[in-house]
Amino acid sequence: MPSAETGRTVHEDTGPLSSEQPRPGRSRIHREAYIAGLAAFSIGLHLVLRYGFTLHWLEYTLPLLVALVAGGIPLIIDLAKRLVRGEFGSDLLAGASIVTAVAMGEYLVATIVVLMLSGGTALEQYATHRASSVLGALAKRMPQTAHRRRGSTFSDVTLSEIALGDRLIVLPHEICPVDGTVLEGLGTMDESYLTGEPFVMSKTPGAQVLSGSINGDNALTISVVRLPVDSRYAKIMQVMQASEQDRPRLRRIADRLGAWYTPLAVAVALAGWIVGGDPHRFLAVMVIATPCPLLIAIPIAIIGAISVSARTGIIIKNPGVLEQIDRCRTLIFDKTGTLTYGKPALTEIVASPGFQADEVLRLAASLERYSKHPLAGAILVAAEAKHLALEPVRLISEKPGEGLQGVAGAETVEITGRNKILGSGGASIEELPSAGSGLECLVFIGGRFAAAFRFRDEPRQESTAFVSHLKPKHRAHKVILLSGDRESEVRYLADAVGITEVHAGKTPEEKVAIVKQETLQQKTLFVGDGINDAPAMLAATAGVAFGHENAITAEAADAVLLEPSLTKIDELMHISRHMRKIALQSAVGGMALSMLGMLAAATGHLAPVTGALAQEVIDLAAVLNALRVAIPPAEKTDF
Repeated sequence: MPSAETGRTVHEDTGPLSSEQPRPGRSRIHREAYIAGLAAFSIGLHLVLRYGFTLHWLEYTLPLLVALVAGGIPLIIDLAKRLVRGEFGSDLLAGASIVTAVAMGEYLVATIVVLMLSGGTALEQYATHRASSVLGALAKRMPQTAHRRRGSTFSDVTLSEIALGDRLIVLPHEICPVDGTVLEGLGTMDESYLTGEPFVMSKTPGAQVLSGSINGDNALTISVVRLPVDSRYAKIMQVMQASEQDRPRLRRIADRLGAWYTPLAVAVALAGWIVGGDPHRFLAVMVIATPCPLLIAIPIAIIGAISVSARTGIIIKNPGVLEQIDRCRTLIFDKTGTLTYGKPALTEIVASPGFQADEVLRLAASLERYSKHPLAGAILVAAEAKHLALEPVRLISEKPGEGLQGVAGAETVEITGRNKILGSGGASIEELPSAGSGLECLVFIGGRFAAAFRFRDEPRQESTAFVSHLKPKHRAHKVILLSGDRESEVRYLADAVGITEVHAGKTPEEKVAIVKQETLQQKTLFVGDGINDAPAMLAATAGVAFGHENAITAEAADAVLLEPSLTKIDELMHISRHMRKIALQSAVGGMALSMLGMLAAATGHLAPVTGALAQEVIDLAAVLNALRVAIPPAEKTDF
């Protein structure tokens, strides 16, 4: 059987890994959570003391004052700093509402706004604070020690002790700690996480191995050709760090609406004060202008969408993705495991004259039952699908670099590669069919060339329909296929599913550069499933992990599809659209009603206390509307 490495392109980069970046702390998240908890406790205690006992005003108001001093003042200081930087958002108006409510003596209202502001901020920061978890998961995946061989024994050493030329033993099912060359052993390694190509690779003496690859069933002895800090895996970590640091902050719905609502509310309040000559008009406007539809309704809509997503097998890790996906106009897909099934399939048998394709397949499958070669499974699946009766086998042999040989029934069968045959002079070029673009093996029966088996990673059944509906149904301007696979394989898939823009043979670094360039032009959605996709996910506006088998990719993604199905991507798009529609209804509708109240307050027709009551009614209407997101959209897919 030939080595599956033949004809493959593996990109190997060198370069030192940058020094480890300090992991961002969570003190800010903890502080916001503390303030929210204190405000909630104070509100509850205030209500119990006020309505459960006969107490003096100061006694039942004291809990609110504590919350405002311990929690409200730090929030106001932070908001003042943002104001100095020229950042105008809905939370600035919330800060102004706190100050105004305190000035009016409305301490309960002020504490409620503190609760909304701090609680929402803590949830937002916790959901988006992923840099340390992604890099931590990358570091955790790699072994911290290696098995160094000296003579007939081996001992465990740390990665920092490894030197070039050292002999290491990679035990079965371990992760390879360095880039190296196989010296002894015959087995396989799963490199799909790193190279982006779908096949488990055969490893024989002389074969190259990549750090981060998962070893198969047999132990391998390798020689170190790169130090751990210069390895392929370390390079991906470096790109991941850079992607995390360079990722731009996206403007959320509340930020965009608050940017104009906040100065408008302040202007109306000042106008009411100046024209009417009554400072109470300013206070009344600020009370009714409290942006609760932004601070409460939008988070409630997002929580409802997260719930709906979870019920359909979609885990939302970054709530902001729900606001962005429906607005992404460039959709970028990795090839392996997303638009394809991620495993080789026997797609063509080119039989030589005098041989029947099914008979060659039957005899070849009879031998492949005893092989651990990556393509053996594809041959067995093809034979099983045709219900072929396999022959008993004897004299089986599979020497490194020699292919698979044996006697199946009464026939001598050899399965090997094109290069081995041509190099040994066992067959002439005229006898063999032209080489295909995918992987292949050659089958010889009784010493005669019988057939060429060709393999491809086939498109998913729904890929063509899914791709074709993106532009008319989801207003996609551009669909891109971005892969580390060879040009011929990527072109084959692109033609099969209807994608015209293709980038093939790209390293993780090149993927990031392409995604960044596209994101500068319009919002991007990146879908992938391998470690080599994680940096590109971070560079995109929104990243979706296709399946949860790879923990690194799942950490880097904004959303994770528990079921690897393109239908789930479509469902996520529809949930995003449904959420945005209702969130905007709640926010814009609530602000419109608040603006009517602001005008009434500015002209003296609405007292501060009445304005506070009116604002509560507006908030209730906005929240009730936002709760509709929890009801799944009527149309979850449209292809």
